[in-house]
Amino acid sequence: MSASSLGKSVRLKRIFSHPSNRILSVAIDHLMNYPIGMPEGLRNLPQTIDKIAEGRPSAITMNKGSALHCMVKHAGKVPFIVQQIAVRADESCFIDHAGVEEVVAMGADAIAVSIVIKGKDEARQIRHLAQVVREAEQYGLPVIPHIYPLGFEEKSGPTVSNSAEDVFYSVRIGIEMGVDLIKVPFTGDAKSFGDIVRMCPVPIVTAGGPKCNTLDEAIAMIKEVVKSGAAGSTVGRNVWGFPNIPDAIGRLKQAMFAD
Repeated sequence: MSASSLGKSVRLKRIFSHPSNRILSVAIDHLMNYPIGMPEGLRNLPQTIDKIAEGRPSAITMNKGSALHCMVKHAGKVPFIVQQIAVRADESCFIDHAGVEEVVAMGADAIAVSIVIKGKDEARQIRHLAQVVREAEQYGLPVIPHIYPLGFEEKSGPTVSNSAEDVFYSVRIGIEMGVDLIKVPFTGDAKSFGDIVRMCPVPIVTAGGPKCNTLDEAIAMIKEVVKSGAAGSTVGRNVWGFPNIPDAIGRLKQAMFAD
Protein backbone atom coordinates (compact mmCIF):
# COMPACT_ATOMS: atom_id res chain seq x y z
CA MET A 1 0.00 0.00 0.00
CA SER A 2 1.32 3.45 -0.90
CA ALA A 3 1.65 6.23 1.66
CA SER A 4 -1.17 8.22 0.02
CA SER A 5 -3.49 5.19 0.00
CA LEU A 6 -2.86 4.67 3.70
CA GLY A 7 -3.50 8.33 4.43
CA LYS A 8 -6.78 8.23 2.55
CA SER A 9 -7.89 5.09 4.41
CA VAL A 10 -7.05 6.61 7.79
CA ARG A 11 -9.01 9.77 7.05
CA LEU A 12 -12.06 7.95 5.68
CA LYS A 13 -12.14 5.60 8.66
CA ARG A 14 -12.21 8.58 11.01
CA ILE A 15 -15.33 9.83 9.22
CA PHE A 16 -16.89 6.35 8.92
CA SER A 17 -16.13 5.37 12.52
CA HIS A 18 -19.57 3.97 13.35
CA PRO A 19 -19.92 0.15 13.10
CA SER A 20 -22.88 0.60 10.73
CA ASN A 21 -20.51 2.09 8.11
CA ARG A 22 -22.95 4.98 7.75
CA ILE A 23 -22.44 8.64 8.60
CA LEU A 24 -24.56 11.49 9.91
CA SER A 25 -22.52 14.60 9.25
CA VAL A 26 -23.41 18.28 9.50
CA ALA A 27 -22.74 21.02 6.93
CA ILE A 28 -22.18 24.68 7.74
CA ASP A 29 -20.38 25.48 4.47
CA HIS A 30 -23.09 27.83 3.25
CA LEU A 31 -21.53 31.07 2.06
CA MET A 32 -22.48 32.55 -1.30
CA ASN A 33 -25.75 30.58 -1.08
CA TYR A 34 -27.13 33.22 1.29
CA PRO A 35 -26.06 36.68 0.05
CA ILE A 36 -29.26 38.05 1.61
CA GLY A 37 -31.15 36.70 4.61
CA MET A 38 -28.51 34.61 6.38
CA PRO A 39 -30.35 31.94 8.43
CA GLU A 40 -30.31 32.49 12.17
CA GLY A 41 -28.46 29.22 12.79
CA LEU A 42 -25.50 30.42 10.69
CA ARG A 43 -25.15 33.94 12.10
CA ASN A 44 -23.02 33.04 15.13
CA LEU A 45 -20.74 30.38 13.69
CA PRO A 46 -18.48 29.88 16.75
CA GLN A 47 -21.54 29.18 18.90
CA THR A 48 -23.13 26.95 16.27
CA ILE A 49 -19.92 24.95 15.80
CA ASP A 50 -19.64 24.45 19.56
CA LYS A 51 -23.19 23.08 19.67
CA ILE A 52 -22.62 20.83 16.65
CA ALA A 53 -19.40 19.46 18.18
CA GLU A 54 -21.32 18.74 21.38
CA GLY A 55 -23.64 16.50 19.36
CA ARG A 56 -20.66 14.52 17.99
CA PRO A 57 -21.68 14.06 14.35
CA SER A 58 -19.62 11.85 12.05
CA ALA A 59 -18.00 15.01 10.63
CA ILE A 60 -18.56 18.73 10.14
CA THR A 61 -18.22 20.27 6.68
CA MET A 62 -17.14 23.92 6.79
CA ASN A 63 -15.24 26.59 4.93
CA LYS A 64 -11.53 27.21 5.51
CA GLY A 65 -11.95 30.32 7.63
CA SER A 66 -14.48 28.72 9.95
CA ALA A 67 -12.10 25.82 10.54
CA LEU A 68 -9.10 28.06 11.19
CA HIS A 69 -10.96 30.25 13.68
CA CYS A 70 -13.25 27.77 15.40
CA MET A 71 -11.91 24.20 15.27
CA VAL A 72 -8.84 24.42 17.52
CA LYS A 73 -10.83 23.63 20.66
CA HIS A 74 -12.47 20.67 18.91
CA ALA A 75 -9.32 19.31 17.28
CA GLY A 76 -9.20 15.53 17.42
CA LYS A 77 -12.72 15.32 18.83
CA VAL A 78 -14.81 15.65 15.65
CA PRO A 79 -13.62 14.91 12.09
CA PHE A 80 -13.92 17.89 9.78
CA ILE A 81 -14.14 18.39 6.03
CA VAL A 82 -13.15 21.63 4.31
CA GLN A 83 -15.38 22.91 1.53
CA GLN A 84 -13.33 24.32 -1.32
CA ILE A 85 -16.02 26.00 -3.38
CA ALA A 86 -18.53 28.82 -3.02
CA VAL A 87 -21.13 28.33 -5.74
CA ARG A 88 -24.67 29.45 -6.58
CA ALA A 89 -27.34 27.53 -8.44
CA ASP A 90 -27.63 30.35 -10.99
CA GLU A 91 -23.92 29.86 -11.82
CA SER A 92 -23.20 33.51 -11.08
CA CYS A 93 -20.16 32.50 -9.06
CA PHE A 94 -17.80 29.56 -8.73
CA ILE A 95 -14.98 30.45 -6.33
CA ASP A 96 -12.34 28.04 -5.05
CA HIS A 97 -11.20 29.50 -1.73
CA ALA A 98 -9.11 26.62 -0.32
CA GLY A 99 -6.28 24.67 -1.91
CA VAL A 100 -5.53 20.98 -1.48
CA GLU A 101 -2.21 21.66 0.29
CA GLU A 102 -3.91 24.09 2.68
CA VAL A 103 -6.58 21.54 3.55
CA VAL A 104 -3.99 18.85 4.22
CA ALA A 105 -1.92 21.24 6.36
CA MET A 106 -5.02 22.03 8.46
CA GLY A 107 -5.41 18.35 9.31
CA ALA A 108 -8.80 18.02 7.62
CA ASP A 109 -10.16 14.54 6.95
CA ALA A 110 -11.38 15.34 3.42
CA ILE A 111 -11.94 18.12 0.92
CA ALA A 112 -15.43 18.86 -0.41
CA VAL A 113 -15.97 20.28 -3.90
CA SER A 114 -19.41 21.70 -4.66
CA ILE A 115 -20.42 21.84 -8.32
CA VAL A 116 -23.65 22.43 -10.20
CA ILE A 117 -24.29 20.52 -13.42
CA LYS A 118 -26.72 20.51 -16.33
CA GLY A 119 -26.09 24.23 -16.75
CA LYS A 120 -23.93 26.36 -19.05
CA ASP A 121 -20.88 26.09 -16.77
CA GLU A 122 -21.00 22.30 -16.36
CA ALA A 123 -17.83 21.46 -18.31
CA ARG A 124 -15.64 23.93 -16.41
CA GLN A 125 -16.89 22.78 -13.03
CA ILE A 126 -16.40 19.08 -13.84
CA ARG A 127 -12.90 19.85 -15.10
CA HIS A 128 -12.14 21.61 -11.81
CA LEU A 129 -13.34 18.58 -9.83
CA ALA A 130 -11.09 16.31 -11.88
CA GLN A 131 -8.09 18.55 -11.15
CA VAL A 132 -8.78 18.48 -7.40
CA VAL A 133 -8.94 14.67 -7.50
CA ARG A 134 -5.52 14.56 -9.19
CA GLU A 135 -3.96 16.92 -6.65
CA ALA A 136 -5.56 15.31 -3.60
CA GLU A 137 -4.42 11.82 -4.59
CA GLN A 138 -0.80 12.82 -3.99
CA TYR A 139 -1.59 13.66 -0.36
CA GLY A 140 -3.97 10.84 0.52
CA LEU A 141 -6.81 13.36 0.91
CA PRO A 142 -10.31 12.02 0.18
CA VAL A 143 -12.40 14.08 -2.25
CA ILE A 144 -16.13 14.43 -1.61
CA PRO A 145 -17.97 16.28 -4.38
CA HIS A 146 -21.33 17.87 -3.60
CA ILE A 147 -22.98 17.53 -7.00
CA TYR A 148 -26.22 19.41 -7.61
CA PRO A 149 -28.08 18.93 -10.90
CA LEU A 150 -30.03 21.95 -12.06
CA GLY A 151 -33.66 22.05 -13.02
CA PHE A 152 -35.31 25.13 -14.48
CA GLU A 153 -38.64 26.66 -13.57
CA GLU A 154 -40.14 29.48 -15.58
CA LYS A 155 -40.87 31.67 -12.55
CA SER A 156 -37.95 30.96 -10.22
CA GLY A 157 -35.18 30.12 -12.71
CA PRO A 158 -32.55 27.47 -11.92
CA THR A 159 -33.25 25.19 -8.97
CA VAL A 160 -31.65 22.02 -7.65
CA SER A 161 -33.34 18.96 -9.16
CA ASN A 162 -33.98 15.76 -7.23
CA SER A 163 -35.35 13.74 -10.13
CA ALA A 164 -33.95 10.21 -10.18
CA GLU A 165 -32.48 10.61 -13.67
CA ASP A 166 -30.72 13.86 -12.77
CA VAL A 167 -29.37 12.41 -9.52
CA PHE A 168 -28.13 9.31 -11.36
CA TYR A 169 -26.32 11.53 -13.86
CA SER A 170 -24.71 13.42 -10.97
CA VAL A 171 -23.53 10.19 -9.36
CA ARG A 172 -22.11 8.99 -12.67
CA ILE A 173 -20.04 12.15 -12.96
CA GLY A 174 -18.61 11.55 -9.49
CA ILE A 175 -17.74 7.95 -10.37
CA GLU A 176 -16.00 8.88 -13.61
CA MET A 177 -13.97 11.66 -11.99
CA GLY A 178 -12.53 9.17 -9.49
CA VAL A 179 -13.88 10.62 -6.24
CA ASP A 180 -14.05 8.80 -2.91
CA LEU A 181 -17.55 9.64 -1.65
CA ILE A 182 -20.43 11.35 -3.47
CA LYS A 183 -22.99 13.73 -2.00
CA VAL A 184 -26.11 14.34 -4.09
CA PRO A 185 -29.72 15.40 -3.49
CA PHE A 186 -32.07 12.73 -2.18
CA THR A 187 -34.68 11.66 -4.72
CA GLY A 188 -37.30 11.60 -1.98
CA ASP A 189 -37.91 7.89 -1.61
CA ALA A 190 -35.88 4.82 -0.72
CA LYS A 191 -36.71 2.82 -3.85
CA SER A 192 -35.55 5.27 -6.51
CA PHE A 193 -32.47 6.29 -4.53
CA GLY A 194 -31.70 2.67 -3.73
CA ASP A 195 -31.65 1.84 -7.44
CA ILE A 196 -28.91 4.47 -7.85
CA VAL A 197 -26.97 3.29 -4.79
CA ARG A 198 -26.90 -0.30 -6.04
CA MET A 199 -25.37 0.78 -9.36
CA CYS A 200 -22.62 2.85 -7.76
CA PRO A 201 -19.21 1.43 -6.71
CA VAL A 202 -18.59 4.57 -4.60
CA PRO A 203 -20.39 5.32 -1.29
CA ILE A 204 -23.20 7.87 -1.67
CA VAL A 205 -24.55 10.25 0.95
CA THR A 206 -27.56 12.47 0.60
CA ALA A 207 -27.79 16.21 0.98
CA GLY A 208 -30.01 17.23 3.87
CA GLY A 209 -32.53 18.88 1.59
CA PRO A 210 -34.95 21.74 2.30
CA LYS A 211 -35.78 22.69 5.89
CA CYS A 212 -38.37 20.32 7.32
CA ASN A 213 -41.21 21.78 9.36
CA THR A 214 -40.45 19.50 12.29
CA LEU A 215 -37.57 17.36 13.49
CA ASP A 216 -39.83 14.32 13.17
CA GLU A 217 -40.11 15.02 9.44
CA ALA A 218 -36.32 15.18 9.18
CA ILE A 219 -36.04 11.89 11.07
CA ALA A 220 -38.52 10.27 8.69
CA MET A 221 -36.37 11.40 5.75
CA ILE A 222 -33.25 9.92 7.36
CA LYS A 223 -35.08 6.61 7.81
CA GLU A 224 -35.81 6.59 4.07
CA VAL A 225 -32.12 7.23 3.38
CA VAL A 226 -31.18 4.23 5.54
CA LYS A 227 -33.71 2.05 3.69
CA SER A 228 -32.11 3.01 0.38
CA GLY A 229 -28.77 1.53 1.41
CA ALA A 230 -26.98 4.87 1.15
CA ALA A 231 -23.84 5.53 3.17
CA GLY A 232 -25.51 8.30 5.14
CA SER A 233 -26.51 11.93 4.99
CA THR A 234 -24.97 15.36 5.41
CA VAL A 235 -27.50 17.64 7.05
CA GLY A 236 -27.49 21.42 7.34
CA ARG A 237 -30.64 23.39 8.07
CA ASN A 238 -32.35 20.31 9.50
CA VAL A 239 -29.79 20.47 12.31
CA TRP A 240 -28.84 24.13 12.87
CA GLY A 241 -32.33 25.20 11.82
CA PHE A 242 -33.72 23.82 15.09
CA PRO A 243 -33.20 25.46 18.49
CA ASN A 244 -31.56 22.49 20.23
CA ILE A 245 -28.73 21.48 17.90
CA PRO A 246 -27.18 18.69 20.03
CA ASP A 247 -30.61 17.10 20.50
CA ALA A 248 -31.34 17.29 16.76
CA ILE A 249 -28.03 15.59 15.98
CA GLY A 250 -28.64 12.92 18.62
CA ARG A 251 -32.08 12.05 17.29
CA LEU A 252 -30.92 12.02 13.66
CA LYS A 253 -27.97 9.80 14.59
CA GLN A 254 -30.32 7.42 16.36
CA ALA A 255 -32.35 7.11 13.14
CA MET A 256 -29.29 6.79 10.92
CA PHE A 257 -27.53 4.18 13.04
CA ALA A 258 -30.56 2.07 13.94
CA ASP A 259 -30.13 -1.63 13.13
